[in-house]
Amino acid sequence: MEPRYVQVNARDNVAIIVNPEGLAAGVAFPSGLALREAVPQAHKVSLRDLEAGECIVRYGEVIGRANRAIPAGFWVREDMLDLPAAPPLDELPLATNVPAPQPALHGYTFDGYCNDDGSVGTKNLLGIATTVQCVAPTVEYAVRRIQAELLPRYPNVDGVVAITHTYGCGVAIDAPGAAVPVQTLRHISLHANLAGLPLVVSLGCEKMQPARLFSSDLPVLGDGPAVIRMQDEELRGFGNIIGAIMRAAEQRLEELNRRRRQTVPASELVVGLQCGGSDAFSGVTCNPAVGYAADLLVRAGATVMFSEVTEVRDAVHLLTPRCATEEVGRALVREMRWYDEYLGRGHADRSANPTPGNKRGGLANVVEKALGSVAKAGSSALAAVASHGEKVMAKGLVFAATPAGDFVCGTQQLASMNMHVFTTGEGSPYGLAMVPVVKVSSRTSLAERWYDLIDVDAGRIATGEATIQDVGRELFQFLLDAASGRRKTWTDHWGLHNALAPFNPGPVT
Repeated sequence: MEPRYVQVNARDNVAIIVNPEGLAAGVAFPSGLALREAVPQAHKVSLRDLEAGECIVRYGEVIGRANRAIPAGFWVREDMLDLPAAPPLDELPLATNVPAPQPALHGYTFDGYCNDDGSVGTKNLLGIATTVQCVAPTVEYAVRRIQAELLPRYPNVDGVVAITHTYGCGVAIDAPGAAVPVQTLRHISLHANLAGLPLVVSLGCEKMQPARLFSSDLPVLGDGPAVIRMQDEELRGFGNIIGAIMRAAEQRLEELNRRRRQTVPASELVVGLQCGGSDAFSGVTCNPAVGYAADLLVRAGATVMFSEVTEVRDAVHLLTPRCATEEVGRALVREMRWYDEYLGRGHADRSANPTPGNKRGGLANVVEKALGSVAKAGSSALAAVASHGEKVMAKGLVFAATPAGDFVCGTQQLASMNMHVFTTGEGSPYGLAMVPVVKVSSRTSLAERWYDLIDVDAGRIATGEATIQDVGRELFQFLLDAASGRRKTWTDHWGLHNALAPFNPGPVT
């Protein structure tokens, strides 16, 4: 490959190296720029002489200030930049540049499972919810037995999942922050891919009793499947407990096995967007392609969620003008402020976000990371904002507040989504059992190295082999196929399903 760099915006005074092995000192680009030192792939090179104190600009936005003079052609490393202040939340423009709706897309469908509550599933799963971590090993044992002994007799059921977690006891269950994990676990237990009606296994003495996890008027506590309490007197011995779970599971499997996929409009999709193991290409290739697919989904009437507060905070000034109303804008600011204060109570701030892998992949700081992250949100108007633990009900583009950590963000989004898109630059085997997780790589070299883990290669955008629109359309079609069961993601192929990690901002006692 000829020497190549990517300059995202004409105002940028740095660019990132495209060549997979990086470039050596002395290499010259067609623009006339010559490298003064070797620069690895995805890392930044100065496009002109930069003075100490001068703004470093990427994506047309300031990502830091040079803390020393940087001649043209030098590798711009993270230690050369001072972190700028975050956008002041009280001075943000609200709903001042609302994008006009793009033409609606008609006729796009997928084959899903229609539920009594009006939701649509993309899988047909038996779910076993738990109220406390204490019962997790028992439920996981029962799941192994169900998979081996029962599931083969029910070919129309895709699988069985244990909704286990680290919550339920040893916590201040009445503290305001406790509402977040309780609501999250309630929504996950009533997920569309479980037909909205799980089995429940309780210990009996925990703080998160079944009646707290589920409102008393929900079918799961009425005439639906039994709630199995391990401490009940009639359950004598481990074998008897497992037998009770398996009897309830078989009854539920018979019901689920009668379900069939039906053709439904693409508007029934609820797609969560997330990035993990990001690099400097993420904001150039995979995230913009996901953003284009997000616009297509919105045009088809679907719901698209993006999240990760600390990876939005430094780009929030680009989003508040796009809010459909001032009320939506104020809700977005509210979630940014809440997280600022949450981090402050822990004597931390947004600068703690980038990982060593992010930095190895060329991201200097959280500002650069955030500017690339919000590209997943495409160009549609922001229709709604959901707070931590709240189920997303709105159509269109929605910001759903979550932490940025992969496992926690994925768990929080799972409360609402029936499809998941996960972009990565450095690589991550992350997956979820309850929804298809479509992996999109930022670099072709990663897609080639992880050929049986990456579903869509967006690295072709950087090399000029495909456009953002090409990859966005490919991803849109992949989502419809995976939602229909016509195509299996690599995470489902290998069964790479991470444990749930609900966000708990409340005290642990």
